[in-house]
Amino acid sequence: MRNLALSLAVLAFASAAQAQTPPPGHVVAVTPPPSPQVAPISAEQQRNVDRLRERALQSDLAWDIVEDLVTEIGPRLAGSPEEARARVWAEAMLRENRFANVRTEDFTIPFWHARRQEAFIVSPSRQYMVTAALGGSPSTPQGGLEAEVVRFADMAALEAAPNSAVAGRIVFIDERMTRTQDGSGYGAAVAKRGRCAPVAQAKGAVACLIRSVGTDPHRFAHQGGSSRQADGASLPAAAISPADADQLARLIARGPTRVNLNIEADIRDNAPSGNVIAEVRGRERPDEIIVLAAHLDSWDLGQGAIDDGAGVAIITAAARLIQDLPRRPRRTIRILLAGAEENGVHGGAAYGRMHANENHIVAAESDFGAGRIYRFRTRFSDAALPYGRAIQRQLAPLGINMGDNAATGGADTGALRAAGVPVVDLGQDGLDYFDYHHTADDTLDKIDPEALRQNVAAWAIFAYLAADSDWVFRATE
Repeated sequence: MRNLALSLAVLAFASAAQAQTPPPGHVVAVTPPPSPQVAPISAEQQRNVDRLRERALQSDLAWDIVEDLVTEIGPRLAGSPEEARARVWAEAMLRENRFANVRTEDFTIPFWHARRQEAFIVSPSRQYMVTAALGGSPSTPQGGLEAEVVRFADMAALEAAPNSAVAGRIVFIDERMTRTQDGSGYGAAVAKRGRCAPVAQAKGAVACLIRSVGTDPHRFAHQGGSSRQADGASLPAAAISPADADQLARLIARGPTRVNLNIEADIRDNAPSGNVIAEVRGRERPDEIIVLAAHLDSWDLGQGAIDDGAGVAIITAAARLIQDLPRRPRRTIRILLAGAEENGVHGGAAYGRMHANENHIVAAESDFGAGRIYRFRTRFSDAALPYGRAIQRQLAPLGINMGDNAATGGADTGALRAAGVPVVDLGQDGLDYFDYHHTADDTLDKIDPEALRQNVAAWAIFAYLAADSDWVFRATE
């Protein structure tokens, strides 16, 4: 039957071809389908791109940088003495790599740190739960607070619940996060981190617990949150590990379950933070700036290796490779190691305020771990899309495809993006990123050196082509 169908298909194709065959001597003009325009690059630029790709894939500079950061400094909570030590470390590292204009730009932030973060199931049996206080949570009364727990599948269920179902209880939001390659499941799942406290407080709850915002089944709690709870809330709030969330849900399904939550938080205003800046100065147009960003701070449960020590290492190693070319690019490449991203993107906002009048050509941030880059996205004017395709064509040997024109650029470039600066995303494979994100398991061993080298190659090629061209990525009048 299959052979018969194949024969019929061949016969039909032959008949169609014969019917379309022109008379002898007649020439038919065949018009190929239009292909997207790709901007050309010069022979020198091609040589430099090839050199950058080859050297990046053989270099361990990025590994050396992130290894030194997590070993010498470790976790770097925003506003803490450890974050201050990281700024000193970063300045020394950047000077050692011979960058220009190395400096720290200071600002202050609201500070939050959990000195104690514990939760116990106290009935029907006593069981310890792995817990992380959410950033901005106030302290509980001394010795903790104890109450019955009421479970909701998601924030919508809590919002629809009558006050009588919530008052005097600990709210537990048991929403799971969807695993995706691009991390898009995070946006939906993370809403409960900030929304649980204000909604539950308005309904009379005494505290909030959430299933950790992560994709793993392990007994690690995922931290996160801002330095102040939103909407005037002042409700103690914490995340529990996925394994403990499963256990708590099973107990609640069997009957009344009580939990003791104990949080002791240090909350202060005007803690010191800052952005560390360095540059590869442009040889012809130094006032035109390409921004490569990563954030220097981290939560303090783990080492801050994938979030965001890897990003710090990737952009620094990429810029160093460009600096080592026979001649510097035409435009300036600026490294932005932002402070205090985790508790409110304070560093990115401060950079946007301090540098609002400068000519930023394009910006991007590496802040999604160290998985292999698989996609290049832009946010350019339509007229500039051929430039994006030219960059992607040079990234293609690294296994990087062209994405859409809806890039976000990363949190610390948000102020620039809002001001109209074009941004790009070098999209990493994040299928397992949220297994470790904001947990005690964010450690150096989670970084694959080979994938790290691929990242450096991609960032070096993108940054070089943007900096050595006269391409304009935003709309011009």
